[in-house]
Amino acid sequence: MTRKAYTGEIVSSSGPYSHAIDSGDMIYFSGQTAYNGIDYQGEKYDIKTQAVKCFEHLQSVTQEAGVGLDQVVKVNVYLTSMAHFDEMNAVYKQMFTEPYPARTCVAVLALPLEADIEIECIVKK
Repeated sequence: MTRKAYTGEIVSSSGPYSHAIDSGDMIYFSGQTAYNGIDYQGEKYDIKTQAVKCFEHLQSVTQEAGVGLDQVVKVNVYLTSMAHFDEMNAVYKQMFTEPYPARTCVAVLALPLEADIEIECIVKK
């Protein structure tokens, strides 16, 4: 199998990984945080802003791959506290329409770059 990688124009990597890998019928998008932007200058954001920026970064990579959020079939959301759940959901509902993608949302101890939220997804071409 040949893997094709995609890189978002406005997205940096905080480790040795590709922003997305095309495996044929599916494209797997790495998790994005608000602090993965190439223009990030060290400022801290509230959870709503972080969620919006996560989606902006994912959209940058989906555009490079020639797909859109309307093709997402699975989303994983990682939160450093379930206290952020409602605010994340408010942003999430603005990014997707029914039928919503399948989703898992879990609380984790910590995330890279001291983020409070990380979002990854899978697209079916």
